[in-house]
Order: sequence, then structure tokens, then C-alpha cells
Amino acid sequence: MATILLVEDARDLAQVIARELEASGHHVLVAADGLAALELHARERPDAVILDWMLPKLDGLEVLRRLRQSAPTPVLMLTARGEETDRVVGLELGADDYLTKPFSMRELVARVRALLRRSELIRRTLAEDRAEAAETLARGPLRLDATAHLATLDGEPLDLTPTEFGLLQLFLRSPGRAFSRAYLLETVWRESYIGGDRSVDNTILRLRKKLGPLGDAIETVWGIGYRLRPEK
Repeated sequence: MATILLVEDARDLAQVIARELEASGHHVLVAADGLAALELHARERPDAVILDWMLPKLDGLEVLRRLRQSAPTPVLMLTARGEETDRVVGLELGADDYLTKPFSMRELVARVRALLRRSELIRRTLAEDRAEAAETLARGPLRLDATAHLATLDGEPLDLTPTEFGLLQLFLRSPGRAFSRAYLLETVWRESYIGGDRSVDNTILRLRKKLGPLGDAIETVWGIGYRLRPEK
């Protein structure tokens, strides 16, 4: 059973949403303003947050901004604002999904279920990373020590950003496996993929350059994403 924090100041709507989520087996906490939401989140540490955009005391975007300073809790934003620019603002601040009012309760429950599945996948991936953190990964003259957070090429340290380091570690652990852009964003960036987002492509380009000739081993898988070519 997951604990869901519902932040909605419209009392009737909050009651309907809470009833539907509880019927689906979830435990629901309800906050009617932004400050109460932050207090409840800090105290209860819910598994997911459903967050209205327009709230008293602190609006939804400010609540989201503060949550992202301290927690990776998945957030579904609810709003009557359906413009693309508004959706992008919410997603760029760290929302995991976005639902425009009016919406069906069936869709809301399905989106919450998807958020929780994605969060569990990330949790398992991070747990695997921690379990394997002590291993040293290698490919030719390239060495990656996850414990020391150090990558070297021909014995010289590579100046990698945390994101580049995370990508390299993922590729070295699974040579030959094709990773989609969406998967890379969710596991390395911990963000949702937006069509047209070039974050992954640009980071891969920088990583290839830093790896020199070895960078060619990071292959583009057209229509999917990227993989590290297996050694022969």
C-alpha cells in the first residue's frame, strides 16, 4: 500500500480523489494549502504527491520547487492551465507528470500507478548501483572506480560531470544493452522525458569527446537511444 499526499484546496474534489485512491488500495493524506503540504511531506514522507497548481499560502510551483530541494518524491501536478508553456514550466521544475482539469478519475489513478511503478524501478536501480559500487569497471585503458567516483583514461583522471559519470558507469556495467533516452533520464537525471528534449544527446556528445577514440564505442541506436558496443 502506497501513501499518497494529495494537495488540493477544493474540498469536494479532494474528497472524490481521496475516495478513488483509497478504493485502489492507497493511504491518502490531504493538505489544503502549500505550507500544510510541505509540513505533511516532511513528517510522513509519502510515496507520491498529487499537487494542485493554484493553492493558498504557497502555490503549487513553489511547493514543487521546495520539495525538489530535499526529496525525489514523484509528483503529479493537477491544473486548470493547459498551455504547453505551463506544462513545460512544471516539468522543468521537477514534476514527473501533468494532468489538466477536468480529468477522469480512472486516468488519475492510472497515472499515479505509473508514477509508483517508475519510482520503484528507480529505487531498485539505485539499490543495484549501491550494491555494485565497490567494483571497478574497465574497458581497455579506461577505468571507473565507483567508490572513489573516479574515472581514468590511460591513467589520467577524466573531468566528468556527475551526469557524465553516471552515464559512463551505466554503459560499462551493461555493454551491448540499448538504453532509451527516457530510461536514461529517469535513472541518471531522475527526470521524465519530454519529446524534443536534447539533454541526453548533448551529454552523450560531450562524453564521447572526453573519451577520445573510445568515445566511438558509444553507439547511437536509431529510434531507441544509445549503447556501449561490446568488446570483441
